[in-house]
Amino acid sequence: MAGLRDQLVAAGVFCVTFNYPYTEEGRRRPDRTDRLVACHRAVADWVRSEVCESPVLAGRSMGGRMGSYLAADGYPARALVLYAYPLHPPRRPDRLRAEHLSRVAVPMLFFRGSRDAFATPEVFDREVRRLGSATVVDLEGLDHSFRGRGHRVDEVNQRLAEMTVSWLETLGPVGFGNTARSGA
Repeated sequence: MAGLRDQLVAAGVFCVTFNYPYTEEGRRRPDRTDRLVACHRAVADWVRSEVCESPVLAGRSMGGRMGSYLAADGYPARALVLYAYPLHPPRRPDRLRAEHLSRVAVPMLFFRGSRDAFATPEVFDREVRRLGSATVVDLEGLDHSFRGRGHRVDEVNQRLAEMTVSWLETLGPVGFGNTARSGA
């Protein structure tokens, strides 16, 4: 995320990156969803109070999922950007993490690697592409970490940033700035 954040900041997008409590405490096992969402909300609330009233919620994998829970619950966001959304655990397409997505009332941008084990094409097409507010960018040859043979990480991050900025510009003014900060 740091490389992508740096690319977004270079393009003029204000970004806040943060770790969840379990990461800060050096644990591998994530906290319960309610604690993760509370942390995400605390950072989003800080952005709302200090930067702009209607931020774009974003995140990679689990972080994006936590942001999507906030948006589905009506958090006052401008949009939602999801990098490698974990639609289901690998080899478990029956354990969906998608029921709340239909309640998201803001535009959503999904980036999905064609080799992402957390979002098989059939399930992704059925659960995400059908959503009227979803824009999907397919990244050919990339996995859940946006890595793949012949794809340099810095080039992928630059491409993700360019496509994100381009999509955000279609939404109108979204409070671009020139500063990156880290938070909780």
